[in-house]
Amino acid sequence: MNKLLIPTLALTMAAGAAQAQDAVSLQLQWVTQSQFAGYYVALENGYYEEEGLDVTILPGGPDIAPPQVLAGGGADAMLNWMPSALAARERGLPVVNIAQPFVRSGLQLTCWKDSGIAEPADLAGHTVAHWFFGNEYPFMGWMNQLGIPVDGSANGVTLLQAGFNVDPLLQRQADCISTMTYNEYWQIIDAGVSPDELVTFRYSDYGMDTLEDGIYVLEDNLNDPAFFDKMTRFVRASMKGWAWAAENPDDAAMIVLDYDETGAQTETHQKRMMGEIALLVAGGDGTLDEASYARTVRTLLEGGDAVITAEPAGAWTHAVTNAALAN
Repeated sequence: MNKLLIPTLALTMAAGAAQAQDAVSLQLQWVTQSQFAGYYVALENGYYEEEGLDVTILPGGPDIAPPQVLAGGGADAMLNWMPSALAARERGLPVVNIAQPFVRSGLQLTCWKDSGIAEPADLAGHTVAHWFFGNEYPFMGWMNQLGIPVDGSANGVTLLQAGFNVDPLLQRQADCISTMTYNEYWQIIDAGVSPDELVTFRYSDYGMDTLEDGIYVLEDNLNDPAFFDKMTRFVRASMKGWAWAAENPDDAAMIVLDYDETGAQTETHQKRMMGEIALLVAGGDGTLDEASYARTVRTLLEGGDAVITAEPAGAWTHAVTNAALAN
């Protein structure tokens, strides 16, 4: 063989390999932060590339509804809280949970102690700030269980949309605000508020914890063998990223910071967040726990028609995680 042809042939083969990378787009449900560290680690450490994938991670925000993005073809997969996903499925969007990296909930309600709220039943007549676009469903289900309407009446709760920050609480626009153990709660503390000034209700302490941050795709797409194979490789690489992130939380947080194009995140906050996130993913391999799924469904059904009205069918599958874990 002509030696002069070898570099050209090598470049041609390399180009062919690059073209062989299957594109995958993932819609996050919030902005770039350590909540999604496993995916950024998988991207940075080359785990997706090793699986023949070219992954694009799409940040979310308070005005982005992942189910809408998925329905419109803007992403191959989305991250979503299960209450939002099941509500979307009941409304006709056939989303399916193919993996569940988070095995426990980090959702809580944080209130001013001087508001007179000592227990959840005291929320009647108060204003609560929460994220919308499906993230409010766990709270609405909880209020339905307590018999407290979310209609702004004197005996009900006034629901205020929260954004990127905890300003509604800090500025006393709301008596309570939904927070995550790994994020918004610490924003309040970092703003100079003492924990003694607050009262916090963990959803899990009241049997209201529902599954969060699952990976969802459209059901029809799973019937395509090529798409199924692509998602199998994506889940396998993502869970490898999560395992690395949990074992190296500080390094994982620094990787997330490198991908934060806004420059809004800080090293201290992201490292603290990753430490809390590691507790939520610990012990999981991506396989959806059926008992946790059943608890989530029961919580939403008992909450009345504000969330879902019937037992879902076909809302999850172990097929992808089984295939991913087999290799």
